[in-house]
Amino acid sequence: MIKVEEIEMLIDASDRLVSAVSMDFRRYLSPMIDWDERLLCIKGPKGTGKTTLVLQHIKEKFGAGSDAAVYLALDHVWFSNHNPLDAIEYFHTHGYTHLFIDEVHHYVDWSRLMKTVTDFYPTLNIAYSGSSILKLSVGQADLSRRQTVYNLKGMSFREFLAYEGVADLPVLPLGKILKDHRRIALGICGKIKVVPLFERYLLSGYYPFYKTCVGHFSDRLVEMVNSVLNVDLPAVEGVTPPTVQKARKMLMVLAQSCPQQPNMSALYRELETERNMGIRLLGALERAELFSSIDQVQGKLKHLSRPAKIFLGDTNLMNALVPRPDVGAMRETFFANQLRAAGHSLLAPDKGDFVVDGSSLFEIGGVGKGFGQIKDVKNSYVVNDGIEAGHGNKIPLWLFGFLY
Repeated sequence: MIKVEEIEMLIDASDRLVSAVSMDFRRYLSPMIDWDERLLCIKGPKGTGKTTLVLQHIKEKFGAGSDAAVYLALDHVWFSNHNPLDAIEYFHTHGYTHLFIDEVHHYVDWSRLMKTVTDFYPTLNIAYSGSSILKLSVGQADLSRRQTVYNLKGMSFREFLAYEGVADLPVLPLGKILKDHRRIALGICGKIKVVPLFERYLLSGYYPFYKTCVGHFSDRLVEMVNSVLNVDLPAVEGVTPPTVQKARKMLMVLAQSCPQQPNMSALYRELETERNMGIRLLGALERAELFSSIDQVQGKLKHLSRPAKIFLGDTNLMNALVPRPDVGAMRETFFANQLRAAGHSLLAPDKGDFVVDGSSLFEIGGVGKGFGQIKDVKNSYVVNDGIEAGHGNKIPLWLFGFLY
């Protein structure tokens, strides 16, 4: 039997968080979510702002102190010795219609919990999230017919500018960038100094929490990676501590060589692990968005068994994990990260760096990069870092940070 004062404690915690959340900056995903879905999941890498996004919606839609919606975090101490279903039952019988359940991965059988709530509480709308993208990936299949899943990425360069209060600029579709990049870039650069801001973003602009940990942002990123390796990986893959150490070594070895085509056989030998376990670990690290891999254009290489290229998830991770990262690797990592976050497909061609959506070829480089490697290739573009505006089929790298 739940005591009323215990429930009031949960409600008070929800009200405090909703009241305190700032509405000054909203993530790109917020207007895309259909909050009327019976069951929806918001997942994404740690530190990308999922909790803030949910609290902002509650504040905007219901307000603090609402008797229709409540925010529950399953890492709250109350749930250490109480079943979440007891709280859900209470809120249902007291007329609540919307429950926002965060940190669901702290409940061992979370997917069954979501299934039970959906099946037996037909008047409740449930939105859930968690900071472990690996754990949320487990059980998704069981809920696939019941839920809608949204994946929150880190901030784009466009969002970074808004978050910094520099400029609030619109999303630019890829086709518009390719067609009208010079006019757009000149218009933006006439108002702000883009290049130094872009350099800051590459170092520490992808994760919104950079503002709260000035001076130790990289340490926080390393802690985040360690949490994936030490907590999430064993829980999801059932691996032993020695295998976790192999995953850690794999991460560091690949991070040093990104975005080169890795010699996977040599890597597995160095890790002293057999091929299937190596593929399993690499797949887990990619699902956690610590890595991103792409295949060759011809599609002859089996994804993950021998990817054409492997990238770290984002440039902030690269700077936290790799001493003096290669500037060329940084450029390619940014381009791949932003294009994929915006929903575009990438393949590795024989010439150039990327084929996007199966039709456009891109070569990424510094100020002096030209068309030497991709001359006479139809629908080919050179993407230059360090410039404010381009011309013809030469486009500034920073502009691809406006895709979402």
